[in-house]
Amino acid sequence: MSVQRVREYLKAYGLEDRIQEFEVSSATVELAAQAVGVEGARIAKTLSFHLGDGCLLVVAAGDARIDNHKFKETFHTKAKMLTADEALSMTGHAVGGVCPFALPDGVRVCLDKSLQRFDFVYPAAGSASSAVKLTGEELQKSTGGEWVDVCKLPEGQ
Repeated sequence: MSVQRVREYLKAYGLEDRIQEFEVSSATVELAAQAVGVEGARIAKTLSFHLGDGCLLVVAAGDARIDNHKFKETFHTKAKMLTADEALSMTGHAVGGVCPFALPDGVRVCLDKSLQRFDFVYPAAGSASSAVKLTGEELQKSTGGEWVDVCKLPEGQ
């Protein structure tokens, strides 16, 4: 049902036809990369964190990791991820399919600059077997997300 909600949501941006659904799981960066047929770094993983009484989603490149110092400097709190149950109740999406689309009011979306290295990235589309191909600009426009710098890349990137 979540994919259908995302499809309806993306329709307002003319992006609903970009959603891909797979016969296999795309719940992790590695599985999503195999399903889509791209390198893992191009998978736009959506990480969910506590922020006050609500939650914050950080969309980052598949090879990026949260930099705790940058996170605290940016959001003025320690990075504490939501549990699976919290992610479902606060975002409306289950872990593996958490995405920055069709969210309840009050969920803050931030896009990490690690995504800006790529022409296209592939966030989940509401299930653990889906993805949607978007440019950074399309991702920003469709999520209303703000660009932040809270991740670190592997050595040499």
